[in-house]
Amino acid sequence: MIEFSIIIPVYNEEENVSELHRRLGTVMEKLGTYEIIFVDDGSSDRSWQIIKDLHERDAGVKGLSFSRNFGHHIAITAGLDHAKGKAIILMDGDLQDPPEEIPKLCRKLKEGYELVYGIRKEKKDSILKRFASFVFWRFINSFSGINIPRNQTLLRIFDRKILDALNSMRERSRFIHGMMAWTGFKTAVQEVEHAARKRGVSKYNAVKLFRLAFNAITSFSTLPLRVATYLGLLSAGVGMFYGFYFIYKKIFLGIPVLGYASIIVAVLFVGGIQLLILGIIGEYLGRVYQEVQARPIYVLREHVF
Repeated sequence: MIEFSIIIPVYNEEENVSELHRRLGTVMEKLGTYEIIFVDDGSSDRSWQIIKDLHERDAGVKGLSFSRNFGHHIAITAGLDHAKGKAIILMDGDLQDPPEEIPKLCRKLKEGYELVYGIRKEKKDSILKRFASFVFWRFINSFSGINIPRNQTLLRIFDRKILDALNSMRERSRFIHGMMAWTGFKTAVQEVEHAARKRGVSKYNAVKLFRLAFNAITSFSTLPLRVATYLGLLSAGVGMFYGFYFIYKKIFLGIPVLGYASIIVAVLFVGGIQLLILGIIGEYLGRVYQEVQARPIYVLREHVF
């Protein structure tokens, strides 16, 4: 049986794939038998052609190519579906997580842990991206209902028990980091180096991180629905307070209640809260609709095994 399956989602990384393969080979040949599963997430550059060329030269390289861009976490899911190894390693294809850090994770796994997270010692991202990442992890841990180590990278290793658990979860709105934490297996963290991106551009910006955070929260918690309830109660309470206040002014102080400004403010306030609540409910309802459709999570255009 293959000892290690290395799953690498790729999106427009033609400048990094070959070097990543070379460096991985140097590291993994000292650790045991392995397979490298590249998942091309609908790249528009030569990433898929390079993966196919690598497969021709190295039988340990396997490739999956999506019919279109399905997303980072869906690409990871496809790799998990096809992994054969006793232990699974996840990493990105941008070389910011150096392959040379993998032995550290393997040693930690041998201590009896079932999941070992790679935690960045020092991020080599821009200040804006580091700030967005900080807010992202604070947001996730505060509102998702699960505890996920901060500053984790995709680089991690876990055993097949966790792989089987992940493969049993077939929801379409996927947040792999949260799904792993939710399984509850014995985990550890290992500090790893984080390299600056030398080639290509980052696929995550502040907007995408916000979307991912919202997706994670709504996937693992009903807190936004409770917040909607609290906002409704707050709106009703504010309305009652102002109602009694205006009655008091009119009856006891003889001060007339001036009309349009207060009415407009009240309408905008209540209307805004109503739209927010409807949006939150709609988000959950949309997820139910997607699950009921029962479409496949991803569609393969081509594969090499």
